[in-house]
Amino acid sequence: MMWRMLCWLTLLLRLAAAILKSRRNLLLENLALRHQLLVLTRNPSRPRLNSLDRAFLAWLSRSWSGWRIRLRLVQPDTVIRWHREGFRFFWKWKSRRTKAGRKTIAPDTNSLIRDMSRANPLWGAPRIHSQLLKLDLTVAQRTVAKYMVCRPHRSPTQN
Repeated sequence: MMWRMLCWLTLLLRLAAAILKSRRNLLLENLALRHQLLVLTRNPSRPRLNSLDRAFLAWLSRSWSGWRIRLRLVQPDTVIRWHREGFRFFWKWKSRRTKAGRKTIAPDTNSLIRDMSRANPLWGAPRIHSQLLKLDLTVAQRTVAKYMVCRPHRSPTQN
């Protein structure tokens, strides 16, 4: 008899607490409990959490202050570790190395620029660039100047 009375008293106290909670907290608590039930129905002997479950629990830990009380499948520290791993993964992906700078030119184009500059010593980069454009090779004029054969400059007194 005393045990039943204690159960009813506990039920009434929980009902009063639920009424005093905000609707948002109540909905998030319901969502967390339903998610845990869903995970348990997938494999009741040993529940396994996939990446979406982990992401959900990490989001829940950021959205709801009472998440630690209702979590039963894993330790709260595990959820915090998952959240930190996700944060590290995001910034690792965000700051990954991308290929910067100009595109490299084909080796045959490079050799063509060198051959043209050797064969025509009076041609500068603008002229070789225009000839390459006639051949449908789009290369910047500065790139042509970079790959041209260097010749020593002669001063006017060295004739």
